[in-house]
Amino acid sequence: MTSPRLATYAVNGAVRYGLVTDNGLVDLSARFAKDYPTLREVIAAGALRQLIDAAAALSPDHGLDAITWLPPIPSPEKIICIGVNYPDRNAEYKDGQEAPKYPSMFMRTPRSFVGHETPLVRPRASPQLDYEGELVLIIGKAGRHIPEAQALDHIAALTLCNEGTIRDWVRHAKFNVTQGKNFDQTGSLGPWLVPYTDESQIAVIRLTTRVNGELRQDDRTSRLIFGFRYLVNYISTFTTLVPGDVIVTGTPTGAGARFDPPRYLKPGDVIEIAAEGVGTLRNGVIDEAQ
Repeated sequence: MTSPRLATYAVNGAVRYGLVTDNGLVDLSARFAKDYPTLREVIAAGALRQLIDAAAALSPDHGLDAITWLPPIPSPEKIICIGVNYPDRNAEYKDGQEAPKYPSMFMRTPRSFVGHETPLVRPRASPQLDYEGELVLIIGKAGRHIPEAQALDHIAALTLCNEGTIRDWVRHAKFNVTQGKNFDQTGSLGPWLVPYTDESQIAVIRLTTRVNGELRQDDRTSRLIFGFRYLVNYISTFTTLVPGDVIVTGTPTGAGARFDPPRYLKPGDVIEIAAEGVGTLRNGVIDEAQ
């Protein structure tokens, strides 16, 4: 049985949100926008299930071919990305170091992401656009100093990320990767939100990345160095997590930079990030306009 899917999208120039069905989208914003302007407010109110139930008997308002997919959470307060969080990914660095004691992390801006089926933009500044497939946690309940035992109670939903990276720009500085991670429209989020149910839903998800149909990344969330409970606990130690916050949990081995020679993305490529029980996030690639 397919999990319920809630998406943010644009149609006829207006941004909407709704329930995704095989035949189209039920426009929930047309019915609930007064109480919940976006999916962020739906999540903050704990109303995901209420809206899913309300949409169950309704027919789609928009065809899938009539809409433009957008990142599911508009203007999240925080997008926190975790680096080097799978064992083989740590080994890729070939620096002889054991798995780190604490997670590496950095922030991304909303403008650096597009939605499902929208091309990633290879910037004029560099041809080294790379892919990173990742599972994403969406925070549903605010908290600070959240104990690991209660951490998963703060998750509202799951989605996917292609955490696109400009490889030479992440090496411009000694202590940060920010600039290489935040070029406009180099990553993607989506295609939709799947409500979080319980720990079994996320414990051993298979996560894959394919480029032009070729399998490049393949791992399971059970192998994360820093698991989901720990990440929520650790992050909430230094910042208050709020509804709609996005935690991008790390990518497996197999990014293009690690091939010899590297296999960076080029215009015309198609990248598909897939996770069991969540869906498939698909994007092409174009060059930045001159």
